[in-house]
Amino acid sequence: MASKAKSNGADRVAIVSGLRTPFLKQGSGFKSMTTLELSATVVNELIHRTGVDPKEITGCVFGQVMPSLDYINLAREVVIRTVLDESVTVAHSVTQACVTSVQALTTAIQAIAYGEHDAMITGGADSMDDLPLGVSRKLTVALMGMQKAKTAMDRVRLLSTVSPGDLVPPTPGYSMEPSTGLTMGQHCEMMVKDWGISRAWQDEIAHQSHSKAAKAWAEGFYDDLVMPVVAPPYKEAFRQDNIVRNDSKLEDYAKLRPVFDKKHGTITAANASPLTDGAAAILVMRESKARALGLEPMGYLRSWAYTAVDPMWQLLIAPAFGIPKALAKAGLTLKDIDLVEMHEAFAAQVACTLEALRSRKFYEEHLGLSEPLGELDPERFNVNGGSVAIGHPFGATGARMVMQGLKELKRRQKQFALMTICAGGAMGVAAVLEVA
Repeated sequence: MASKAKSNGADRVAIVSGLRTPFLKQGSGFKSMTTLELSATVVNELIHRTGVDPKEITGCVFGQVMPSLDYINLAREVVIRTVLDESVTVAHSVTQACVTSVQALTTAIQAIAYGEHDAMITGGADSMDDLPLGVSRKLTVALMGMQKAKTAMDRVRLLSTVSPGDLVPPTPGYSMEPSTGLTMGQHCEMMVKDWGISRAWQDEIAHQSHSKAAKAWAEGFYDDLVMPVVAPPYKEAFRQDNIVRNDSKLEDYAKLRPVFDKKHGTITAANASPLTDGAAAILVMRESKARALGLEPMGYLRSWAYTAVDPMWQLLIAPAFGIPKALAKAGLTLKDIDLVEMHEAFAAQVACTLEALRSRKFYEEHLGLSEPLGELDPERFNVNGGSVAIGHPFGATGARMVMQGLKELKRRQKQFALMTICAGGAMGVAAVLEVA
């Protein structure tokens, strides 16, 4: 699906403000916080900072990729656990792998555009320290049967069907593609070989991501985008992303061994995004409503295009299909784009997408275009770092990129940014951000 916002003076849907928690590596500062707690924390603080009366917000669309066993609707629980009014009429959760918070945002934009709401909260979160640990299918059958068993002997018989191997939790869904039986990293290694991407290029992308993120933090770029969070045992506040390498040296990246293809691979822990805990939230409003409340919008989502490909082909290449569609819906070309925010699931995936953009063969064969889209200016690419350095809480990354891109556009006094995200299931999204 693709959509285009009105730009002819009509009442547009505006992105008013955004906020996120620090993004912390799995097993570190947020290990005692749940996805719900992170979500409620950032929503409360966002509303507080904007000064909006919570009663003005009548909808909440929130997402997570790793569902909890403790609740079935994250968005509704966020409403109940925050200053939002409990009578909020729409509170539903979405999940679409790594594009989850973009899906939440576009869903809210459409709801406002159709006149159902004037103001909504959107966003997403994931805690890799709050994973639902599953059990094997055989153990599940035995345990469910034991609930209905009438005698102790029946329970014993059911338990006797379970072997020690059945007690080992299955591989979490985030790491394995169900349709292929391969991990996302293994798929990316296949893409690397198809496109001829070097290890050196991947390491350079990762090094630049860390260097740019460290510089942005040092210069205060993130200060108003990231809130401090005091996590259990409540002895300190976490104020910054803890994955960023402040002293990144390119030569250090070459020392790491490949993870997914240990003999011939090129993807390492250093040139891939790490497992991360974090949450992000965005306030969207009808523009007239925002201005009536004295709020200055950050910008707009001018257009977007969700795409999907065959997972057995190139799992993470879908954004390359979405970019020309999003640009066409926005009435723009790549030359009109002032900044690019590209999700770095792996540095290799970024490199493959960049190769696709300048490949005449790729666009002729797959999209029927006579010309490639062209080169991206590295001076306008992920200028404040990307997911390799900042981290990647699956449900929060899209919202992080939206607020980051709009702030940088305003800082540079530019107009348009292109945003792309690849996702599990061979899906992706491309969107055009427009500054207010």
